[in-house]
Amino acid sequence: MKEQFRKKLADASTFGEIFNLVKKAVKNTLGLHRAGLELVLMNLPNNIGGLHEVGSNTIIMNKTLLEGVIELAKSKIEVNSYVFVVLLHEYLHSLGYIDDEEVSSLVKKIVAESLGEDHPAYEIASTSIFTIYPELQMLGPGKIGRDMKIIKDFDKDNVNYIL
Repeated sequence: MKEQFRKKLADASTFGEIFNLVKKAVKNTLGLHRAGLELVLMNLPNNIGGLHEVGSNTIIMNKTLLEGVIELAKSKIEVNSYVFVVLLHEYLHSLGYIDDEEVSSLVKKIVAESLGEDHPAYEIASTSIFTIYPELQMLGPGKIGRDMKIIKDFDKDNVNYIL
């Protein structure tokens, strides 16, 4: 099962594909599921990789940090691992887990069970992204921006409509 998850994450080329893996990993580990979320890329303070406002259906990912990881990563799997961990963290918040310390612990557990402790996602889940990519510190504190990009076809599980 881990090898299948690893291959699918390595081959993923969209946020939606990675998010489907996040949802499967959570379902397998915690037995929980939620549909109907959307993803927005937006500039945030650079100490925040992503956020989910309680009660909303939106996950916001820090566009500046994502672009920095894309530029600094040595492989696609590193980028996909970063996206996986951020989306997993925020997805857990959307499922009602509020405490960040508890969420971080669950992220490590889910990553270990679905991808293994020797996977880049586990390193990202276990330490600060600024430790892995110290160059990101040169981005400065960052700030909330007004430009946002809504990612289309992010959560396809909620696309069935009765006509």
